[in-house]
Amino acid sequence: MRNLVTLVLFFSLLMMIGCGQRGPLYLPKPLPQKTSEDISLKK
Repeated sequence: MRNLVTLVLFFSLLMMIGCGQRGPLYLPKPLPQKTSEDISLKK
C-alpha cells in the first residue's frame, strides 16, 4: 500500500514539473508578456 502512495506522489510531482510550468503552480501571479513568451519559447 505504501508503494502505491509513493508512486502516486511521484507521478503527481512529474506532472507538476512537466505540465504545470505555465499553470497556476508555477505562475501564481500574472507575469509581464515578455516573460511568458520566453517560457513558451523554451519548450
